[in-house]
Amino acid sequence: WLNKARVHNIDVLENALENRPKGKSLLTVSNHHSCFDDPGIWGLLKLRNVCNKNVIRWSMAAHDICFTCKAHSLFFMYGKCIPVVRGGGVYQPAVDLCIEKLKLGDWVHVFPEGKVNMAKEDLRFKWGVGRIIYEAPDLPIIIPIWHIGMDDVLPNEPPYYLRMGKKLTYNFGNPIDLSALMERLRSSPVSEEEARKQITDRIQEEMMILKQETERLHSEYVKS
Repeated sequence: WLNKARVHNIDVLENALENRPKGKSLLTVSNHHSCFDDPGIWGLLKLRNVCNKNVIRWSMAAHDICFTCKAHSLFFMYGKCIPVVRGGGVYQPAVDLCIEKLKLGDWVHVFPEGKVNMAKEDLRFKWGVGRIIYEAPDLPIIIPIWHIGMDDVLPNEPPYYLRMGKKLTYNFGNPIDLSALMERLRSSPVSEEEARKQITDRIQEEMMILKQETERLHSEYVKS
C-alpha cells in the first residue's frame, strides 16, 4: 500500500556527492511539480548523504511561503533553504548566495521553472540558472533530474496530505557538459544577458530530452 518508485541512474548523483574532487561544486536542476519535490527527491539518497549537513544541497525557496514567520524561517534555514523573491530578477541576494555556495564547492539545487508547474506546461526556464553557471568561478558538475508522480503523492490542491499507493519514476541524467559553450561565450564579445540566455537554453534543451525519456520509462512502469 506504500508508494512505489522506479529510480534510474541515481548512481550518477551519488558518485558526484561522494567522489567529486575536493572544491568541485555540484549543481542539480529538476522539474517542479509538487511542493513535496524537495525534500521528497532526496529521500532516494543514501542515508549518509541525505543526513549529512555538509553534503546535502542548498536550495532556493519562496520567501512568501517558506519564510513568513520566525518558526518557518528557522525550519527552512536549518534545512539549507535560501529565500528567493519571485519576480526579483536574476540580480537578487538569493542568486548571489547560490553563486557563493558554488565558489565554496557546495551542492546547489535549482528548479529552473521558477515555480510549482501545476499545469505541467513547457515553461521557459528562468535565467537565474544561467547566471549561476556563468558567474561560478569554476564550471560545476551539472546533473539534470526529471521525476513523475510527485504531485500524485502530494497534490497541489486541498486536502493537502501525503497519498499512498502511487507509482513514481525518477530519472537522473548524465552530467551536462557546457565546457565548449562556456569557452565560446568567454572568448566572444557577448553580453552577460545573451550568455545567460544561451546557457539557460542549453539546460532546457537537455532537460526536455530527459523529460521525454522519463515519460517513456514511466509509461512502461505504469503498464507493468
